[in-house]
Amino acid sequence: MYRTDQMGPGDEQPEHPDFLWRNPEPRRTYDVVIIGGGGHGLATAHYLAQNHGITNVAVLEKGWLAGGNMARNTTVIRSNYLWDESSAIYEHSLKLWEGLEEDLGYPILFSQRGVLNLAHSLQDVRDSVRRVEANRLNGIDAEWVGPDGVKELCPIVNISDDIRYPVLGATYQPRAGIAKHDYVAWGFARRADAAGIDIIQGCEVVGFETDGNRVTGVRTNRGTIGAGKVALCAAGHTSVLTDMLGIAVPVQSHPLQALVSELLEPVHPTVVMSNAVHVYVSQAHKGELVMGAGIDSYNGYGQRGAFHIIERQMAAAVELFPIFARAHLLRSWGGIVDVCPDASPIVGRTPYDNVFLNCGWGTGGFKATPGLGWCLAQTLAYDEPHPYIAPFSLDRFVTGALVDEHGAAAVAH
Repeated sequence: MYRTDQMGPGDEQPEHPDFLWRNPEPRRTYDVVIIGGGGHGLATAHYLAQNHGITNVAVLEKGWLAGGNMARNTTVIRSNYLWDESSAIYEHSLKLWEGLEEDLGYPILFSQRGVLNLAHSLQDVRDSVRRVEANRLNGIDAEWVGPDGVKELCPIVNISDDIRYPVLGATYQPRAGIAKHDYVAWGFARRADAAGIDIIQGCEVVGFETDGNRVTGVRTNRGTIGAGKVALCAAGHTSVLTDMLGIAVPVQSHPLQALVSELLEPVHPTVVMSNAVHVYVSQAHKGELVMGAGIDSYNGYGQRGAFHIIERQMAAAVELFPIFARAHLLRSWGGIVDVCPDASPIVGRTPYDNVFLNCGWGTGGFKATPGLGWCLAQTLAYDEPHPYIAPFSLDRFVTGALVDEHGAAAVAH
């Protein structure tokens, strides 16, 4: 994503990341091995140490730390999901976001600037009001605003009647916002390393050693590492790992493309999302417009942009924000998201007694980072799923107890 410094005047400048954690050689065995050194893996490691005193932990990352989806997302944080199960885990996460900078002792540039989800049809309006009421029942800040309210919250949105999809209103979550993804990863890594947890980069998993229903070791390009418990936190590459274990997981990996503009003066005060024109736009702390849309329809592992996607995103953005008509594209990229049939994650046990799964977050992984880490750490510590993640077990695809966020009538980013 936008890898350059995005801090404004007067912001604290964090230390260079090279000085924040060790680069140890892997030990022969660990109590817990976490595969995936992105936000979820690092947050799980941090809360294992902080909440449960478990520090004989290794985080294995095949590339560079947080170089996968953590570095390639668009940093939107919100909890205004429709279903009770989804809103519970995301609201838990949002509450942790609100104290995360103090917890980590590291600047993460968490900006609660609010999120608007636009409605462009009568059905959009009905679905949006339904979601607002569901949010309120779950104690989540949410409100419905009309076109004038949208204009008041974000003056640069085009609410005229003579556009393809006129704005009929929007849901608004004031506590939602954005954070600086790299700083979040560095903060978690710094605290985990200080607790004695080994963060091992350039360590690719190539197989597993098993004994009946248990995994006894993780085979890597740096040798075999013994493991008491294993947590799979590899996002879009999860199915590569589960295939090695013979576990059937209903996820598909899709590219998700996004882009940033050149640096602009501060003009965009919030986050605006639209499912009809299919774009979402925020402005980073340094000034770039950060834009994304939906996943590519095809499966793949490409981490680069494509012109037809860029063209569609820019056209949608200009329709909503005519002020950006002459803005220049700076760069684009792609992440790899893992998507489940019900657009909800899979977290919890697997057929192996000591292997735990965390995948299927689709485009919602970044916003869930601290909440998932907290809940998965407790699950690993006590061998029982935390109540917030219990509904997202793998066996729901057998029982039919799905958490179908496809019905949320909101861009799932």
